[in-house]
Amino acid sequence: MEPRPLVSVIVPNHDYGHVLALCLRAVKEQTYSPIEIICVDDHSTDDSVRVAESLGVRVISTPANSGGASVPRNLGAEHARGEILFFLDSDVALAPEAVAAAVAILRSDPEIGAVCGNFDPVPLIRDKLIKDYRNLFRHYWLRANEGPISGFLPSAMIAIPADVWAEVGPWNPHLTQSEGADVGERLADRYEVRLTSAVHGRHDDDATLGIALWKVFYRTRVQVPFFLQRRYAAGVVASPEAGASLAAALAVTTLPAPLLAGALWPAALPAGALWPAVLPALLFATWLAIDRRMYRYVFASRGPAFGLYFVAMHFLVNLTIAAGAAVGIAQWLTSRSFRRMYRKAPA
Repeated sequence: MEPRPLVSVIVPNHDYGHVLALCLRAVKEQTYSPIEIICVDDHSTDDSVRVAESLGVRVISTPANSGGASVPRNLGAEHARGEILFFLDSDVALAPEAVAAAVAILRSDPEIGAVCGNFDPVPLIRDKLIKDYRNLFRHYWLRANEGPISGFLPSAMIAIPADVWAEVGPWNPHLTQSEGADVGERLADRYEVRLTSAVHGRHDDDATLGIALWKVFYRTRVQVPFFLQRRYAAGVVASPEAGASLAAALAVTTLPAPLLAGALWPAALPAGALWPAVLPALLFATWLAIDRRMYRYVFASRGPAFGLYFVAMHFLVNLTIAAGAAVGIAQWLTSRSFRRMYRKAPA
């Protein structure tokens, strides 16, 4: 019988001591063996190191806080001994069979260079309603895109053979966001990347709406250079989220249309007042129609009260995406240093 490959689970962490124990215990309770756990602490100011060491987990520290996951992931990969590297965010608690499922998929086909997991629809800690929205949306979106993927790489749970990582790594240390898109393109150039819910875990998402919206804005803004200069740009622009964000932004920006129409063309009222009054409603209806399958899923699985909350939150998120894209495009057009951020990291 062929021996099982050693899996190195690499957990980058910064100030997630409140959930780190749940993450590390879930790794220790995996049905698969052998596993080594490497927790890379990015200069936490909380009790993260103590939490990891109390569970007998090896802790490596970065020289200084890097502000993102790329540097600690790279450091963990340098110290890993496994034939398979499993990069795992410290706010995710894996299902018991997650590592076994990832290994089985990787070993089933040498053309598969990476396996990415999905979030469970229920958050790891259910203390804020915004977490339920974020987890359910991500779960639905990732589930809808299961199978071979290209371009953006969901990097919270990703298993990659060490020899493949030697070809396509490292994580770009200059990127504190969108590092998954950078690695995803290099992977897709040579291998199939598989997204599957067979690898899954519960995620502790952002606890406040302000933090969640800021992250959406920031990530959208800094992804603009990557997508504008990569071959996946057409797919991103044609995606449902791009269309929904544009429709949401237009619905809001056309709300003053009736007032403007009356001020600019008073002679045309009331006969010409219908189209500016109806236009925002039509755009909002278009926005709803773009993601109608997702809304049906949410209402069916969580009921009408949460469904209405979900729709309201998603409208705000789409507006935020539109704002982030607009600012990112403006920076792309005016800032050479902003464009240089997304040069490929050397393999």
